[in-house]
Amino acid sequence: MSGKYYPNNWEAWAEMPEEFLHSPTWEEFEDWKLRGWELPSSVCCIIRAENKGRIKEYVYQKQHAAENRVRQLMNEGAEFTVCTEDELRHITPITTDDFE
Repeated sequence: MSGKYYPNNWEAWAEMPEEFLHSPTWEEFEDWKLRGWELPSSVCCIIRAENKGRIKEYVYQKQHAAENRVRQLMNEGAEFTVCTEDELRHITPITTDDFE
């Protein structure tokens, strides 16, 4: 076997009393995993768009450039998600079926 071998410690975990392991509540888990994204300080916004079956991701440092992309995607009728430091929003186009 080449490389280093790291032993599996499953027995130690299996023998550990349950009170030693922290089980988070749903609210703690939700805050940690679903609301726990972080963007680097150099990134203002990330946009992930699906248009005509193709998925593209755009990363912006300037807010005005991201706003221009959002306008363009809305004009194209694309479905997209916008991620900023504070929010995560999913935008879908409105169709005539939505009003019926």
